[in-house]
Amino acid sequence: MTISDKQQSHRRDVFGLTIYKNSHPDIRRLKREHKSAAIHGNKFWQSTNVMIDYLNVEPPKKHWRILEIGCGWGVSGIYCAKHFQASVTALDADVAVFPFVHHHAQLNGVEVSTLNVPYEKLTVAMLSQFDMVIGSDICFWDEMNDLLFNLMNRIHKAGVHRVVITDPGRPPFRQMAERCCEKFDAIYDNWSVPHPNNTSGMILDIS
Repeated sequence: MTISDKQQSHRRDVFGLTIYKNSHPDIRRLKREHKSAAIHGNKFWQSTNVMIDYLNVEPPKKHWRILEIGCGWGVSGIYCAKHFQASVTALDADVAVFPFVHHHAQLNGVEVSTLNVPYEKLTVAMLSQFDMVIGSDICFWDEMNDLLFNLMNRIHKAGVHRVVITDPGRPPFRQMAERCCEKFDAIYDNWSVPHPNNTSGMILDIS
């Protein structure tokens, strides 16, 4: 194996973005230098593929102010910054994910802001600063059903134009999405991502 082949084995291409795997020396170094992520923000989650593929079909408007909640490594937000010239803020309750966000943003030639706040603490005033909210794999515990549904209500009050949430289809997400469909103008459906990313999941798109 050549050095180039070895380097390639530690990275993946995600819709034109370069994303490092946990085995990449840079990621291993960041994990040594910074506190470990505690709320599942420790890797690239496959619902991000669902998010990006869906946004390719149903894109946001150019230059929108986009908030990615529960950002983890911030890949969806980075994609929006690169391909839609969005002004992106990556939000997470775990400050330990931000070195990985900034590293991947720099790697892909964009800048994103970061905000260390749990999404249940976002106020209407804070949300009113954004045109769109996105999030992937953020409704994985039962208690998150109510927390996220209440957030959707505040997002609506704040006048945010659009929300897109993707998930593998866990029961808490399904329950929350069904509640949103009853209350808001929403699209809720299965979504399949073709080769080479080969992922499936569910999307909730609230306008």
